[in-house]
Amino acid sequence: MEIRKQAEKAAQFRELHQGPRVLVLVNVWDVATARLVEEAGFRAIATSSAAVANSWGYPDGEHISRVDMLSVVERIARHVQLPVSADLEAGYGRTDEAITELAYAMISAGAVGLNFEDATGDARNPLFPIEQQVERIKRLREVSNAIRVPVVINARTDVYLAQVGEPETRFEHAVSRVKGYREAGADCLFIPGVSDGEIIARLVKAVDGPLNILAGPGTPSVMELAHLGVARVSFGSGPFRAAMGWFRKFLHEASEPAALVDLAEDAIPYVELNKLLED
Repeated sequence: MEIRKQAEKAAQFRELHQGPRVLVLVNVWDVATARLVEEAGFRAIATSSAAVANSWGYPDGEHISRVDMLSVVERIARHVQLPVSADLEAGYGRTDEAITELAYAMISAGAVGLNFEDATGDARNPLFPIEQQVERIKRLREVSNAIRVPVVINARTDVYLAQVGEPETRFEHAVSRVKGYREAGADCLFIPGVSDGEIIARLVKAVDGPLNILAGPGTPSVMELAHLGVARVSFGSGPFRAAMGWFRKFLHEASEPAALVDLAEDAIPYVELNKLLED
């Protein structure tokens, strides 16, 4: 993608975090799902790292390589007009060189935003030290500025999701982390694992920046989250897992010898889906 156009998309994506409407991102895992999101009238596209990894035969948690993950991002960005944000987990490497390479590679793939988390995958030390994560975010911002593509960094902390520390300490812990990430150059602050509306409302007031909430079982509706002041709502791997659940249900039905399986009710017509994917 031509750099000037990519920079314009990045600026457009950043503006979507400023309201007045909540930014709703339905996370995708391939070109077909991205095109469907675009056709449905959403304003931006975001990938799900878990969904992409699972669809390639890997469990979540950076088991898929950075190269393979970004190959999916590149294909999506090439086939849609909307801004694309890539879920790039914790960066696929802990060194400064790895983060630099990640930043250049994601921009080369056509992404204008990324999820960047502080989870280590180590149960004994589940989060990167805040000082280290701040430096990693600063490096992402430095590369973004150098290339002149104002990438939207959605800085994620897994304090709640990984249940780090005692429950009564998690609010202040999460807020202190994302405030540091905001000062380091993050544009949006992502705190998955929170479903209580009262806590979400407190987070909105405390984090000093646009807040991203992961929608799922037990969370308020998108409309309610918007009323609470949430700037961005995403669904993670939920849509992918729902699709897989439907497929498993279909398999159970199809395995019955006397079953009359009817796919027509929910299926997108063959001609329509092919037309959707025409360049």
